[in-house]
Amino acid sequence: MPDPDFPMQTFKRITLIAALAALSLSAYGQSFNTAAEKAGADLKASLAELAQVRSAITAEKIPLMTSVSSLEDEVIRKKEELDRLRRLRDNSDLGLNRLREQVDSMEEQNEYAAGLLDEFVRSFETRIDYSETQLYAQATEDARLALDDVDMAQSQRFEKQLDVIGVALDRLEQLSGGYTFEGRGLAPNGDIEEGTYAVFGPTVYFASKQSELTGLTYNKLNAAVAAIANPGAEHTNGIREFVEAGEGSIPADATLGKAMKMVEGNDSIAEHLAKGGSVGVVIIGLGLICLLLGLFKFVEVSKFKAPKPEALQTVLGNIQSGDVSNAKTVAAMDSTGLLTAGIENVDQRRGTLEEILYERILAVRPRLERFLPFIALTAAAAPLLGLLGTVTGMIKTFNLITIFGTGDAKSLSSGISEALVTTELGLIVAIPALIIHGLLARMARQKLGEMEQSAVGFVNGVSTKEG
Repeated sequence: MPDPDFPMQTFKRITLIAALAALSLSAYGQSFNTAAEKAGADLKASLAELAQVRSAITAEKIPLMTSVSSLEDEVIRKKEELDRLRRLRDNSDLGLNRLREQVDSMEEQNEYAAGLLDEFVRSFETRIDYSETQLYAQATEDARLALDDVDMAQSQRFEKQLDVIGVALDRLEQLSGGYTFEGRGLAPNGDIEEGTYAVFGPTVYFASKQSELTGLTYNKLNAAVAAIANPGAEHTNGIREFVEAGEGSIPADATLGKAMKMVEGNDSIAEHLAKGGSVGVVIIGLGLICLLLGLFKFVEVSKFKAPKPEALQTVLGNIQSGDVSNAKTVAAMDSTGLLTAGIENVDQRRGTLEEILYERILAVRPRLERFLPFIALTAAAAPLLGLLGTVTGMIKTFNLITIFGTGDAKSLSSGISEALVTTELGLIVAIPALIIHGLLARMARQKLGEMEQSAVGFVNGVSTKEG
């Protein structure tokens, strides 16, 4: 059954709750007012601080803008300065490149000038007379040594080379009127004599102080000094007067020394053959043997006598008349034995007689044709030996080029001479050998033809049995 006190308890609870709620609302109201007041105070403080900060910002903004503006101006100036420095760098690089180009151009000009001077120094000695090398040997030698010295500066090389040019100019100045100098000359007998040289135009004259030797100078192969050529006793006094006093009757060489060089360069037959070397000796020996055999064979074939038609007719007449003894007497005069063999076998059949006579011809042929194959072999082998000499000479030349280079032609002349002389000797031997062989072979065939003609005449002239 329900509790009679329940309404009262419920009422009390509601009343208690209401009291508590009213108390809470009262406390909340007091807290909200307090918070609102505090918030308002904070807001005022914040606004005041904001105003202060704004004032500070306003006060500091103008200096900062001024500083930023000055910094921007400074950046612009620095940038302009950088651009200017870059332009200066580019201009300096361009100027440096131009300087380098100028340096390269000057170096090329120096090299070109050095090449011209080098060529002049190398050709100077060849342009002057060989006797004058005694005067200018030191200057040219110093210039050549300077060219080979890698440690010497270019300016010092130029100085050495210019000294040679100065010497050449001085020589030209003296040459216009002629000049004399002391030196040594090679006499025709091989002695070296002291004397005086007189240079007059392109010709140099020499008068010895040790003997009566006078003459014109020329360059002799492998001679250390200029050689002296005596133009004749009639010019001796004139040359000596010209050398010693500057006046005199002197001979003139219209060839400018080339005639003497040609005479000097002409080799004797022995010297020319000696250039062929060992192969040339073989070719010459083979040619001499061929020549001796050719002479011997010519005499042998010329002395060989075939039966004459008159003797053949006499023998045939005697046989037909039955006088065999007289026929043998006439036949004995035939050195070939052809007629004798025919008379001894006159009674044989025609075919047998022909074979006997042909056998006699065959017996004579080796004697007529001997040594002809050797002559033909000589005609074929001589050009091949010449070619062999050419090959060996060229091999020798290339070996000399390997050792001495191509600058000195005299060192290469021996190999080239051997190459050409052996070919010349081979042809000189082969052509006559071929002609001799053809001539002797024709003579031998002619003799055999005469024998065959006599054999046919004998067979046809005698009465033989057929078969």
